[in-house]
Amino acid sequence: MSRKYKFHNPEAAYFVSFATVYWIDVFTRQMYFNVLEESINYCRSEKGMEVFAYCFMPSHVHLIFRSTNGDPSGLIRDFKGFTSRKIIRTITENPQESRKEWLLEMFQRAGDGKSNVRQCQFWQQHNKPIELWSDAVIQQKIDYIHNNPVEAGFVTDPVDWKYSSARNYQEDQTVLAIDL
Repeated sequence: MSRKYKFHNPEAAYFVSFATVYWIDVFTRQMYFNVLEESINYCRSEKGMEVFAYCFMPSHVHLIFRSTNGDPSGLIRDFKGFTSRKIIRTITENPQESRKEWLLEMFQRAGDGKSNVRQCQFWQQHNKPIELWSDAVIQQKIDYIHNNPVEAGFVTDPVDWKYSSARNYQEDQTVLAIDL
């Protein structure tokens, strides 16, 4: 297994990206974005997560974060575990979800035959953590995160994407607070 993508320094800030299985566009409804937002807020208040930049896209999440408890791997594991269970439950209970059966079938299919998955798999298993060791690398990753919705063609200006810390860097903390 590659040593390139591991949490080697428990005190460091990291850039991580993780996607839904099959890159399914799950985050198309406000209620699903709310689960991510609530989970980040919980991890910040209860699990020692510091968030320096983020972007929630329809099929994936980008974060620059640090674990003040010295366990970045455990923090991301818990975040992904909680959000996967909560989003699957939210999809199941949403009477307006037109893709409900298909989504649940895809999550079930992704988890089939995997010893570490009980029923359904929501997130792909890798996070690709990259330790941020210099101001230049940090700025490069922040720019990458903030430009992701622009590159995808969703907006023309990064601050126009509601679920991006690009807004925070323009003094707008209305969606999700970050640690500057």
